[in-house]
Amino acid sequence: MTDLNQDWQQRKNSAIPNGIGITCDFYAQRALNAELWDVEGRRYIDFAAGIAVANTGHCHPRIVQAIRNQLDAFTHTAFQVAPYGSYVQLAERINRLTPGGHAKKTAFFTTGAEALENAVKIARAATGRTGVIAFSGAFHGRTFMGMALTGKVAPYKQDFGPLPAEVYHIPFPSALDGVTVQDSLKALDLLFKADISPQRVAAIVIEPVQGEGGFNVAPPELLQALRQRCDEHGMLLIVDEVQTGFARTGRMFAIEHSGVIPDLITMAKSLAGGMPLSGVCGRAELMDAAPRGSLGGTYGGNPLAVAAALAVLDVIQDEGLIARADALGSRLKHALAERRHPRIVEIRGLGAMVAAEFRRPDGHPDPDTAAGIQRRALERGLVLLTCGAYGNVIRFLFPLTIPDGLLDEGLAILMDAMADPA
Repeated sequence: MTDLNQDWQQRKNSAIPNGIGITCDFYAQRALNAELWDVEGRRYIDFAAGIAVANTGHCHPRIVQAIRNQLDAFTHTAFQVAPYGSYVQLAERINRLTPGGHAKKTAFFTTGAEALENAVKIARAATGRTGVIAFSGAFHGRTFMGMALTGKVAPYKQDFGPLPAEVYHIPFPSALDGVTVQDSLKALDLLFKADISPQRVAAIVIEPVQGEGGFNVAPPELLQALRQRCDEHGMLLIVDEVQTGFARTGRMFAIEHSGVIPDLITMAKSLAGGMPLSGVCGRAELMDAAPRGSLGGTYGGNPLAVAAALAVLDVIQDEGLIARADALGSRLKHALAERRHPRIVEIRGLGAMVAAEFRRPDGHPDPDTAAGIQRRALERGLVLLTCGAYGNVIRFLFPLTIPDGLLDEGLAILMDAMADPA
């Protein structure tokens, strides 16, 4: 059995397609909370959390135990064939936790992209309309509708067309790029004049904080205006909480920061602490619009993943991870500001969903500096992720369960990586 990273790398190059991009040059052997160990025994501090999947940390004992308990009972029946109560229990809890006091229903799937696909299906069935509006810089998945909704060509859409029709994009606000909320709303109004009547639009889809797009926070006034436009024209507001959900932003769901009540919410990633599970929660009458048999999937709401999700919700509540996200995010922002890299032009985010954007002195994006810091941090034992339309943003997604001492150790590595010009 090989135990060297380079051996696995050679085998990977022979067995796995190039289209699967990989950040780290090591192969994980085990993980615990906010630490990873590779096959050679080297330890890493994890500031990526599996791309916001491990908000409750790697191998949280309560989540592991919940999976083990379910494993002893049964692993799969397909909920559509032989249903089980845990699926219903989880739906009831999600219905209570999502914003709004109206009647809601929830359906479970496996991936965030699948949740978005089904949200669009539900919106079209409920409204009898076909158009969907999304934003520049958005990321909604790698399926065909997900790619169509995503507001970035390379690498997500490149060479994969044609994509589904009647998907439109408007600019996402960005102070750094001179795009205001009013600019976004004017583009929306122009879209209604030039490309599609609002009476043909089923839904507007938005991330309260863009994930792959660079952790750009949707201003509350934008979200409130979109809610007003949707109400005025009979459109639905779909909020993509795949990366933002489950305490990451200092709320259970990021949309809560704005006070806006969406019609449909999609979720995945940290919902099940590393097990594949996603969901769509929405107004009951909308969720019931799709005909019998049109929603679901063989693995949707798998019992092992559902058991993990129920434990995740317990951990978030019992360990105070919503408040913890705010505290951790404040410490990170303070550290970044105190020893600010000269090319950081903005430190932004909500709760513990924080990013730093790098630009050159001429104002152009600086992906090289971001990549260099990421590489040097990895060499020192810290896992970081980049994002943004130009790859010039470093995002921070450490588990919300990270111990204070480990956070400090990771921040010290980050500062060394930023200080080193090599």
